[in-house]
Amino acid sequence: MRLATSAAICLFAALPVIATAQSAEDALEARHGYMKMLAINMGKLSAMAKGDMAYDEAAASTAAANIVALTQYDVPSLFIEGTAEGEAEGSEALPAIWENPDDFATKFTELADAAAGSPEAVMGGQDNIGPALQKLGGACKACHDDYRKKD
Repeated sequence: MRLATSAAICLFAALPVIATAQSAEDALEARHGYMKMLAINMGKLSAMAKGDMAYDEAAASTAAANIVALTQYDVPSLFIEGTAEGEAEGSEALPAIWENPDDFATKFTELADAAAGSPEAVMGGQDNIGPALQKLGGACKACHDDYRKKD
């Protein structure tokens, strides 16, 4: 009986650690998925802007709308303690995120601001994609410059 009680106490004591490890793993996986979705949609706009892909107004507007939708997600909540570069395999998040959480959150607000209106802005011809893409890319770069490990 004492063995069963001791085992139960150890199990319950370990649950927060297990839950945190799972949460960190899930958060990192979700971040990667989020960034992948952004990259797919940015890539589509970039390919059209460069002429590597034929301009398709509906596809451009949809890609931009997808980016707008993505910016509505609370991405900073996915950057939980223990998921910085060097702490979690596959993470490129710099510790500066946790040192400057308000500025980090502001960078995502700036991405949402850059994305606002882009579904309409990319309509009307290939030449309209570049300016919208520059705003979006600038917002991405501002965050990556300060908060992502350099390759």
